[in-house]
Amino acid sequence: MNENGNLIETHGLTRIYGSGDATVRALDGVDLQVKRGEFVAVMGPSGSGKSTLMNILGCLDRPTAGQYILEGEDVSRLSRDELARVRNRKIGFVFQSYNLLPRLSAVKNVMLPLLYNSDEHLAKEERYERAIAALESVGLGDRVHHRPNEMSGGQQQRVAIARALVNRPAIILADEPTGNLDTRSSIEIMDLLHQLHRDGATIVMVTHDPDIAAHAQRVICVRDGKIESDGHDATGPCLERGRYDESE
Repeated sequence: MNENGNLIETHGLTRIYGSGDATVRALDGVDLQVKRGEFVAVMGPSGSGKSTLMNILGCLDRPTAGQYILEGEDVSRLSRDELARVRNRKIGFVFQSYNLLPRLSAVKNVMLPLLYNSDEHLAKEERYERAIAALESVGLGDRVHHRPNEMSGGQQQRVAIARALVNRPAIILADEPTGNLDTRSSIEIMDLLHQLHRDGATIVMVTHDPDIAAHAQRVICVRDGKIESDGHDATGPCLERGRYDESE
């Protein structure tokens, strides 16, 4: 981590797709800092660049120009294999659609990231025990052998969060984590994210819902590939404007 306490830093982050008349500047010189232990929400209409930003922060893509520094390491120009290693070691992903393997039990889904962890050479029993502990930490100690189709949407998302936690990542990236959930399950998942944050987790969450974004400490509003506003304590134009219209 940098001496200034930033877990994440981007400098002039730019991502360009296409060429000529078809050129699209998905990100246009984004400067961003996230300190360890922060809970940040990213909002913006479709085409704003927020998904591109999340892909780069998650080491799923590389910028065309600019720097992305994660825990003091410039990961902007790493190879695909090196990025995969960073993803596995430092980043936990939570997706709107859960992305669980349907034929595997909850505990086996959670164990998957440990199979690709080259930094810790864990025995099968150790991987199993850590996955069980992760499931217990999200309140699913009684569902460890259930498959996804035997669980509710909220329970499946808890499995996904346990999977995100199992490698003890530096940051959790949550992409619309309540997008497929009913109101009650959404509240439960946000309560869980709050608990993880209180326990010291750094969370960056993409959402279209201002009610969900209001749970965060900061709300970053992205539009046309640039940061339009960056509000601390869940304030700022994004929330004042209300829910983004996906047709924008």
